[in-house]
Amino acid sequence: MPTTLRTLALAWRKAKEPLIKRSSLYAYQINIKNYLLPRWGEATEISEAEVQQFILEVAEGGLAKNTIRNIVATLKAILKYGARNGLCEPPEWELHYPRWLDTPRIQTLSLSQHRKLLHYLVSTPSPHNIGLLLALCTGMRIGEVCALQWQDVDLRERILRVHQTYGYIYNCDTGCVEKQLSTPKTQHANREIPISRELYHALSQLRSTHPTDFVVGHSSAPTSPQTYRLLFKQVLQRLAIPHISFHALRHTFATRCIESQCDYKTVSALLGHSTVNTTLNLYVHPDRGQKQRAIARMSAFVNPKEKERGL
Repeated sequence: MPTTLRTLALAWRKAKEPLIKRSSLYAYQINIKNYLLPRWGEATEISEAEVQQFILEVAEGGLAKNTIRNIVATLKAILKYGARNGLCEPPEWELHYPRWLDTPRIQTLSLSQHRKLLHYLVSTPSPHNIGLLLALCTGMRIGEVCALQWQDVDLRERILRVHQTYGYIYNCDTGCVEKQLSTPKTQHANREIPISRELYHALSQLRSTHPTDFVVGHSSAPTSPQTYRLLFKQVLQRLAIPHISFHALRHTFATRCIESQCDYKTVSALLGHSTVNTTLNLYVHPDRGQKQRAIARMSAFVNPKEKERGL
């Protein structure tokens, strides 16, 4: 008897459960419960045309490109598991995503806004402000900032170690939201980041007066990302800086690194990206002036005599 997607999904989840993080398992389960089973739960065969039509429909409904890709990736993983166990045919699809789903340019602070925020945070170090300074000076994600403990901060070597993250995850089986202190997003996110001069002075000042385990906040437990996003919003309002997401501090850090001629491999390592291509695709967007200078350098290299003539 042909195997339905519902049966395959249940077997696949059971096989994955001991191998992956709980947050990843819950994310897969959301994709399965909200999108895959309502559409193909009783199906024993899924065609390329059906999946392509699904992509178009959910894209037109406003679903983000990365979300759609994750849903399709979950579907492929389930079917590949089924194929390995002789329960279905492997998915050999060539799928396309609408061009208008391409990711918009990322949010960053302008250089003047960056300097204004940096000056404020350095001049008013506090257990709350320090997290904003951490994100601005290291590119750490908000969950990593909230999870950072003083034992991970080496002021003598001026290095901090990122090896855990904190946040809420939704268990769609129980309908409950769970707090979780866990390992970072990927293995590459386990990293060491040098402490800048400004961050060093702020951390040193706080360390002597801040007895809690976690760097951010006053509690012995980590500060929730939701609470910290609200604090960031209040700081921006106080400084009359237009609202941006907390994640824009990470983007700002990376953009300033690229603008100051840091090499891409190093920036990628500081951010904890899995590959340097992720860094390049997100942050390296040459403008017309950069392109003109590149052409001029190439031309001078190929034909140096023309350069001497000033042509």
